[in-house]
Amino acid sequence: MTISNSNSPIARREALQDRLEQLTRMVEIRAVEERIQKLFAEGHVRGSTHLANGQEAVSVGIARSIDPDDIVTCTYRGHGHALALGVTPAAVLGEICGRVIGCAGGLGGSMHLVEPSVGLLPTAAIIGAGLPIACGAAMAARARGNDRIAVSIFGDGSANIGAFHESLNFAAIRKLPVVFVCENNLYGEYTRIQLSTPVEDIAVRAGSYNMPSDIVDGQDSDKVAEAMAKAVARARRGEGPTLVEMKTYRYSGHSRSDPATYRPAGELDAWLKRDPIDILANRLVGENVLAEGGLDKLKADVRDAVEAATAEVLESPGPALDEIMSHVGAYSAGGDQRWNFWSK
Repeated sequence: MTISNSNSPIARREALQDRLEQLTRMVEIRAVEERIQKLFAEGHVRGSTHLANGQEAVSVGIARSIDPDDIVTCTYRGHGHALALGVTPAAVLGEICGRVIGCAGGLGGSMHLVEPSVGLLPTAAIIGAGLPIACGAAMAARARGNDRIAVSIFGDGSANIGAFHESLNFAAIRKLPVVFVCENNLYGEYTRIQLSTPVEDIAVRAGSYNMPSDIVDGQDSDKVAEAMAKAVARARRGEGPTLVEMKTYRYSGHSRSDPATYRPAGELDAWLKRDPIDILANRLVGENVLAEGGLDKLKADVRDAVEAATAEVLESPGPALDEIMSHVGAYSAGGDQRWNFWSK
């Protein structure tokens, strides 16, 4: 039994310990991303959207390996991570459509998803911005004397900016409890990695900071979870940070109107043959968790649930104009406690 339709982010996170729920969540992420593209075409989305269809195994593998108390930072391509961590489809779709039902009350949009109850800090539109923020979260955990860790999720393009090197260096010097996760999907926006990066594997850069690293098949959620479990355990033991590189691929272009015509012929087809949903579904059939042909029914059920969430979103109003300055300014102890990540 799955509980993907639960309205509780915590319950949705806890459900990821169930094997069938892991597959269901990956199917849900794919279905939500596809619906986002349609919502944009229908005129319900203002601004841009950045899909990560094809990278579902990374999101679910990470989420099932950490605790809801742990802090996660990620990029504007963060819909899948938000859903995997426990944010509901209605909350994600609502935020992207600018409705009050959204996880930030419709004030943030596609690139600024947030859910304190499951550790998701506001996703960042600035390339690499989450790296130093994760270091700060790790420092806060250490100062408070708890065993919380931070996870910073970023793309291969971020590995070429100063914040990447500064954050890894700082985390290594201080032995901070942080896991740096690079989603290497081969493209930084529209540029293929070999045109911008002189190394094939981002993970080799960890050696410059005397930091352990791992290179993982990002299409296999079990391998993602296995690598994350090692890095997370190391961080909790006080042994410092790890750089984990996930080899993955996004099926869509960079943003909502990019047809990705710059990709070499046959590249997308090759990656589609290793679709992360199919990989896990086939494994679950072998484990007698999923019946033969059960994936088709699961996809249909999830699509129905996503359509129901979409209808709920479109019936929800947008925020009032006087909300425009909400949550702008310094945090105060008497302020809105929804955004207090450090109360635990």
